Amino acid sequence: MPAECAPAPEWRGGWWRGARALPSPNFGPRPASAQVTLAVVHSISLPPGEFGGDFVQALFTNTLDWDAHPYFEQIRGIEVSAHFYVRRNGAVWQFVGCDDRAWHAGASSFRGRDNCNDYAVGIELEGLEGGAFEPAQYATLVRLCTALAARYPIDAIAGHEHVAPGRKHDPGPGFDWAHLARALRGLHWHIPPASHPADGG
Repeated sequence: MPAECAPAPEWRGGWWRGARALPSPNFGPRPASAQVTLAVVHSISLPPGEFGGDFVQALFTNTLDWDAHPYFEQIRGIEVSAHFYVRRNGAVWQFVGCDDRAWHAGASSFRGRDNCNDYAVGIELEGLEGGAFEPAQYATLVRLCTALAARYPIDAIAGHEHVAPGRKHDPGPGFDWAHLARALRGLHWHIPPASHPADGG
């Protein structure tokens, strides 16, 4: 195939070309020996239950107006990030390159290994904890996971609730793990059977 006809690579470093890039200052290096072996699914909406605005992007880039809504007083000053954010319509943003460590899981453990941020990719879905998610979001998540599997030795995906049981409950019972398992069956990843703590430690 002539070089001018070759498809563009799907990744540019740790940045996925399928996402809109909006770099966050909230990241750091992964430990030198760490391999990316886990994807962690979260849910987020700001204010809770309200969709479609730009508050999540502002939160992850430290530009949120803390006075724009009364709820924001509860999270004033927090500095967090995720690698990816999938909107209700399936559009996806990336804030941190996957070769770097985003600040999404907090105190966490998976399969007896602590500090999931060191070896996980964080994926936020626009939604309310416990609520349902849109078909477009599942479709994007499947594309993203397939792309991640082609670049990193990931062998499992879990919810925030699984890696921080008792402390976190997202994405919650509205997330359809069975649907995701069917869609990703070719990857042979470990996938939780239901939205309750399973492999967290």
